Amino acid sequence: MRPTVLAALLALVLPPLALAQAPQSKVPALSSVVQKAVSDPARPAADRDIDARRKVGQIMMFAEVKPGQKVLELLPGSGYFTRVFSAIVGSSGHVYTVWPYPGSTKPAPSKGYTAFSAVAAEPHYANISLLQQPAAELSAPEPVDLVFTSQNYHDYLNPSMGPVDMVKFDREVFAALKPGGLFVVIDHAAPAGSGATDTNTLHRVDPALVKKQVEEAGFVFDGQSEALHNPKDPHDIKVFDPSIRGHTDQFIYRFRKPAQ
Repeated sequence: MRPTVLAALLALVLPPLALAQAPQSKVPALSSVVQKAVSDPARPAADRDIDARRKVGQIMMFAEVKPGQKVLELLPGSGYFTRVFSAIVGSSGHVYTVWPYPGSTKPAPSKGYTAFSAVAAEPHYANISLLQQPAAELSAPEPVDLVFTSQNYHDYLNPSMGPVDMVKFDREVFAALKPGGLFVVIDHAAPAGSGATDTNTLHRVDPALVKKQVEEAGFVFDGQSEALHNPKDPHDIKVFDPSIRGHTDQFIYRFRKPAQ
């Protein structure tokens, strides 16, 4: 066989093989600061047990959290992310957590609020503050580097929290951030085009709606992470359904406040 013919045949065969054998995109290695925070022995065993599926380290890297920063976390729940934020920002930083309530009258402390209060009161987490605020009136005690919410953006769209004008709310997030600061939103994905129709029933929200609302507030879309993407999620069942709970398809969006 002449060399030119052989070369032509190889050109036809090798590209598919090279494509098939191409390495998968690798997850960036965790920084030493993030790794140390995730490995903090003060974290409850229940938190460490779910790290593999919640990808806390990857999320912290995506959120660009650094020592000395100020973080505002919305609806911290049990403090799963809060504890890691606390360890990363350290004593020179601070974590403000917001426990919102509907209307303008502060309610009696709920079980969740009381439980998280105990976390914020631990000496190990002296850099955590807990704030109670009306859901529709977000504010921060000082300009922050990051506003973060996980699985809660859809809650602000629900009747039980509102009414909350989400574009106005996102503008309040914008105002709370330093120039160049980040707003990271993680939530359960609803079917494309569904808007906010599933927020109160399935506890999901259309990612496109979130992106539209946040960008209307002045933010620039700065990227997304596939760390919690699950293509097997049908998107049309409640997030608490045993068949999908803990494994929903979640979008992770990062928005940046322009530096000027």
